[in-house]
Amino acid sequence: MKHEWRKHEKELYLPKAIPELVKIPKQKFFMIKGKGNPNDEDFSERIGVLYTMSYAVRMMPKNGFTPEGYFEYTVYPLEGLWDLTEEGKKADALNKDELLYTIMIRQPDFVDENVAEKALAITRKKKPHPLLDEIVFDEVEDGLSIQMLHKGSYNNEPENFAKMKEFMDNSGLQRKSMIHREIYLSDARKVEEDKLKTVLRYMVK
Repeated sequence: MKHEWRKHEKELYLPKAIPELVKIPKQKFFMIKGKGNPNDEDFSERIGVLYTMSYAVRMMPKNGFTPEGYFEYTVYPLEGLWDLTEEGKKADALNKDELLYTIMIRQPDFVDENVAEKALAITRKKKPHPLLDEIVFDEVEDGLSIQMLHKGSYNNEPENFAKMKEFMDNSGLQRKSMIHREIYLSDARKVEEDKLKTVLRYMVK
């Protein structure tokens, strides 16, 4: 049976529109770092190479190589870790040019270093791109976290971050880092702004 993350991992990817406490297990990702406005072309290019790599893994059996433990699955959604430069943190208002980010796409558990290297080799041959040199394959474990579903414009996220902070304070928790994670359940290029769905999450202790 095909593994559909929307069906089989609802607790991680389809939270309610209210803050909740979750424990995120160790996960594998293709990742790439960047700086600047996510509306710029550079950000789109980085997303593109992540998806190309991810689909290289997904389509391996059709290209004559089946990784050990491979199973049919739906490619996971784009995620991002967001922070600000020191200059950006000093500003009174958000300057998107000062954003620091790591965008990533989760990979199934059967993906290891060998499979990642195979995906890179396939991608270099079929869709060469200079940004492929910046792709990293690694494991990340968020652990104890607060998350909730955000609906609508990314610019309105602070309203829900305020709700998450209130929940955190009332639960006697503290943030581990000012970096937060976003999981993009909607494609901003195809979905109207007011219908966008994004998981907001940050790690706590």
